Amino acid sequence: MLTSASEKLNNFYSRFTGKDNVLVLINADPDAIACAMAVKRLLWGKVSSVTISSINIIKRPDNLAMVRLLGVNLVHISQIDGGKYTSFVIVDSQPNHNEAFSKFQYNVIIDHHPETNYEAEYKDIRPKYGATASMLTEYLRAAKIKPSYKLATALYYAIKIDTSDFERKAVVEDIKAFQFLFRHANINIARKIEQAELNLSFLKYFKHALETMKKRKGKIFVHAGQVVNPDICVLLADFFMKVSYIQWSIVSGIYNDVLVVILRNDGLRKNAGKVAKEAFGNLGSAGGHKSMARAEFPVSALKDNIDLANDEMVLKWIITRIEKKPRKK
Repeated sequence: MLTSASEKLNNFYSRFTGKDNVLVLINADPDAIACAMAVKRLLWGKVSSVTISSINIIKRPDNLAMVRLLGVNLVHISQIDGGKYTSFVIVDSQPNHNEAFSKFQYNVIIDHHPETNYEAEYKDIRPKYGATASMLTEYLRAAKIKPSYKLATALYYAIKIDTSDFERKAVVEDIKAFQFLFRHANINIARKIEQAELNLSFLKYFKHALETMKKRKGKIFVHAGQVVNPDICVLLADFFMKVSYIQWSIVSGIYNDVLVVILRNDGLRKNAGKVAKEAFGNLGSAGGHKSMARAEFPVSALKDNIDLANDEMVLKWIITRIEKKPRKK
């Protein structure tokens, strides 16, 4: 049976008391940050305190700009004493998505990723939505809360990014939320955040990628070697999709002894998630959507096969895994 936004809001509020010290856990990206800000606003005046904590260290320039320009107060999980909190919330993710989340038992989960069957007092999981920010916007509207320009900008930007300007999966509710937030957001700040994609230290990876990329039948393959931030692979993969006639970009890099592979395509009769799973699923986590996907696995899973210090060898191995034809069953 469908539940109205007001019923969801009341159910959400029923999980808290005025004495609660609430910890909101996120894997910080625009959608997660915006949703955590929304939860804090929803609980303002209804609980004793709300702290937002990230399991990751933010390094992407655009995400850093978002936190700085919107005045978001984030505390890294390493500085959190769980004993000080009475209630735990997770947004834009689920506890099974990352081992770092397993430290706590969650009372509330709000997310737009597929259900992972984690038990919680209150769950609102809607995989059809393009962004969790759209869901939290519905909560704010049900609570008759007019968002501040900072909160509205955060939610507006999150929907914009997670739907790739509505080029990726979205439902009409995402559009309604976006239209509502547009009236309250500071578009200039949102644009400033979006344009802060690079810093000077990243440019060397672009130089290396341009010098070593392999082009095969509409695909561009790049292995960036050791990277200071796995998001560099994402930036490179998105960059190469802007090249005319390129249908796929596959970019890999090694970060903290984990091989990260980012896949992008033009979305025309392709399925990046399926390709990632078939190529790397037996080595670690792999999957995604039709036009974008990601695989991550420890380098120890392939040390016996290739020399990780040899970027060209790693690249050839990835090309082989991606282009191998699926075995007939």
